[in-house]
Amino acid sequence: MKAQFIRDTQVAASMMHPLRLSILEHLKEPNSAAGLARILEMPRQQLNYHLRELEKNELIELVEERKKGNCTERVMRASAKSYLVVLNTAQADPEEVQDKYSSSYLVSAASKLIQEVAELQTGAHKAKKKLATFTLQTEVRFADPEKLNAFTEELSRTIMKLAAKYHTDDDPHARPYQFHLFSHPTLKKQQHEKRSSN
Repeated sequence: MKAQFIRDTQVAASMMHPLRLSILEHLKEPNSAAGLARILEMPRQQLNYHLRELEKNELIELVEERKKGNCTERVMRASAKSYLVVLNTAQADPEEVQDKYSSSYLVSAASKLIQEVAELQTGAHKAKKKLATFTLQTEVRFADPEKLNAFTEELSRTIMKLAAKYHTDDDPHARPYQFHLFSHPTLKKQQHEKRSSN
């Protein structure tokens, strides 16, 4: 899996240990406890404890077991190339829910989207199936606020027409899909570079 969503606070707390973050980084490629202990220059017994905790929380997975004399060597790897912690902390003010121009509502809706996709992705990964999603991003420059407002109104009408055209209530096997549309001003390059350097 390229990216894994962490939705459980205990799992998030477990992986935030500096040593465990280092272990996850080194286990992007499969390795044994012995090999990892040499790289990290630490006792096997101490390392094994952290490996067990990471495996218990499904942050690393078993690749293979190798027989070495009377012992069995377990080769592990990180369960994903990267991890994204997604906690259910963003809640919209009920009074703002109806305000489609509220940035607080946007953040709350985006947070809910991430949580739902995280749950779907976890289920698809366990079932060894591909999750069908669609993403489209673009940038539009508007001469003035009136043009922006006209664009959003026309876009809203177009989406409503498409939804009415393709939506079906008759087929019991039809699968519902969520479509979200978000928009925000583009972050200025200087601001982005300043945030990245902090």
